[in-house]
Amino acid sequence: MEFNKVVLVTGGTGGIGSNIVKELAHKGYKVIFSYNKSEAKAINIQKELENNGIQTDIIKADLTSRAEAKKMVEYVVNKYGKIDVLINSAGISQIKLFTDITDEDWNTMLQTNLTSAFYTTQEAVRYMISQKSGCIINISSVWGMVGASCEVHYSVAKAGLDGMTKSLAKELGPSNIRVNSIAPGIINTPMNSHLNEDEIKDIINEIPLEKIGQPSSISKCVNWLIEDDYTTGQVISINGGWVI
Repeated sequence: MEFNKVVLVTGGTGGIGSNIVKELAHKGYKVIFSYNKSEAKAINIQKELENNGIQTDIIKADLTSRAEAKKMVEYVVNKYGKIDVLINSAGISQIKLFTDITDEDWNTMLQTNLTSAFYTTQEAVRYMISQKSGCIINISSVWGMVGASCEVHYSVAKAGLDGMTKSLAKELGPSNIRVNSIAPGIINTPMNSHLNEDEIKDIINEIPLEKIGQPSSISKCVNWLIEDDYTTGQVISINGGWVI
């Protein structure tokens, strides 16, 4: 492993994002992660790693703004000289009947889960192309593959993220830049805290491995995709066999 690789993780305070930050930081990568509203969580993650002798960097950025995405990427490149890996993990979810989704709901979902990745990736790719190397990993969802009832806008945003992944892999391959998506199934994170015990049991009954996933499974896949040199354009769904 190249321990001097510079990794930027968006949404680094989320249930999956924070685990990715910790996994990669412990692996020896130089990790910079962003947050928007969860400053206290970001500082706590940074302090936890510092207590283990690991230095990370945090950036506040509203990535639904092109200007803030550009500023974040420029900060990383100016301070660390390059950006080797971009992990687009920033996202939100919402449970709502299709007929109840407002224009604001729709726009907020697509801006946060898809447009933010477009902005950040486009800004980062400018540097990766000149480096003739790079790795982009988008954290998608199983619902981007098969759709979810009462989560139409979420499913659309994640499907769009997978479409961007496949298209970019073809376009950026000649520049030695790999682009992949990880599409988690149900993972034990605060995003799924709205589910009650009976609902969790019903879902587990549908999963061949008979358990919900842990964030560490996603982080391990992220680490593998960084180290690998021949996987691109793939949507890797880690879901315990729930969707095959």
